[in-house]
Amino acid sequence: MNAHIELLLRHRSIRKFTDQALTQQQVDAILASAQAASTSSNLQAYSIIVVTKPELKRELARLSGNQAHVEHSGLFLVFCGDLSRVSEAIGMHGKNYQPNTESFVVATVDAALAAQNAVIAAESLDLGICYIGGIRNHIEQVSELLQLPKLVYPLFGLAVGVPDETPSQRPRLPKKAVVHLNAYQPDQSVEGMREYDEVMRAYYKERTGGKADTNWTEKVAEKYSEPRRTHLLSYLEKQGFHLK
Repeated sequence: MNAHIELLLRHRSIRKFTDQALTQQQVDAILASAQAASTSSNLQAYSIIVVTKPELKRELARLSGNQAHVEHSGLFLVFCGDLSRVSEAIGMHGKNYQPNTESFVVATVDAALAAQNAVIAAESLDLGICYIGGIRNHIEQVSELLQLPKLVYPLFGLAVGVPDETPSQRPRLPKKAVVHLNAYQPDQSVEGMREYDEVMRAYYKERTGGKADTNWTEKVAEKYSEPRRTHLLSYLEKQGFHLK
């Protein structure tokens, strides 16, 4: 163990921040760390929108499902997959670009890697973070607000700020459910999920003062048994992606 690993293992999402503003040095360090992340073929196929206008943060909070920590964060970043620069670079050499499913995956992964670097940097500065996937609830309106051009699409937000809470750490799936040696082991994964259900039932009871009697698989079934955000495919097609 070392300080870096200990930092990673302490991670938890923060949804309540103080009013303390981040310094410019903190913001610059977070953004520089994001840009230092690994990237496929050096494409750096992402962009980061730094949202500072209070009214814009307020609207993004509403569009994300009325998440107050979006509006009240010290720093709100929107991470976007971005293939517009790739298209421009190809056009400089007289060729046309047709982004497909592979390029969509590349840009999405690049953005996620950059975001996780930003998270680690923020937490190393004793700041708290919360990923905001809710910006995809109304992805077209978010794109209009942020004036995103073709081949750029918002993936998630990142709320950053000085923590004003110390929530308990949410348990993770046991190693056996996630890590497989040489080949995927379905029985091992199911066994791990069953063990996790008992851990999470106790966690939910503790977190809610005994009001919630549920487990992880029940919550997954409740939330994901039906397709979610089915509007994304048509949105991506409008943005110039041909996912085939």
